[in-house]
Amino acid sequence: MTAAVPARRRGRPPASASGPGQTRERIVRAALELFAEKGFHGTGVAEIGDRADVQRGALYYHIGSKEELLWQILADYTRLMLAEAEQIASGSDHPAAKLRSLIHSHVRLIIDNRAAVAIQLRDVTALSGDRARELQELRDRIQALWQRVIDAGQAAGVLRTADHVVTNGVLGMLNTVTLWYRPGGQHTPDEIADILCTTVLDGLIQPRTSTKG
Repeated sequence: MTAAVPARRRGRPPASASGPGQTRERIVRAALELFAEKGFHGTGVAEIGDRADVQRGALYYHIGSKEELLWQILADYTRLMLAEAEQIASGSDHPAAKLRSLIHSHVRLIIDNRAAVAIQLRDVTALSGDRARELQELRDRIQALWQRVIDAGQAAGVLRTADHVVTNGVLGMLNTVTLWYRPGGQHTPDEIADILCTTVLDGLIQPRTSTKG
């Protein structure tokens, strides 16, 4: 008598069928979805394992804690922003052109990573110790690059002010795009960035003084 062949499980393969990197990526993605839906404090570790299709015992083989997942989610997209800001700020463009590029980059990355941004706005205070300090350092470096571009604009006589209030205010405004942006809405991400560029630069560009001969 031939032994029956076990039915193949539908859906994701078990964790052992994929490499550790793939399993961790699946866990991080599950945590991102759940933190965005329910909040960091409202999400249980078991729920993350269920969403990622990883048994609880195996889950702790791939992660140290729920806070570690929050740290990775927030640090990953913040590093993307930092890398692009560094590239723009170090370029040879005019300060006003750099500021425009920074706004476009920031808006695009905010929209591309809007779930992670929403999690940061709501749950960043759940990070503690070194993780909280490291994330703040990354954010401070981004802000410093923006400030450098705005400072250069004022020094060149292009921008009317380089006050830190402006830098803080512009970044705060851009970060909240995630709260109201809807895919398929009236404006594309590039159109949103253009509108915000016009709003910011109209307030900052130093008007040219006319000379009479």
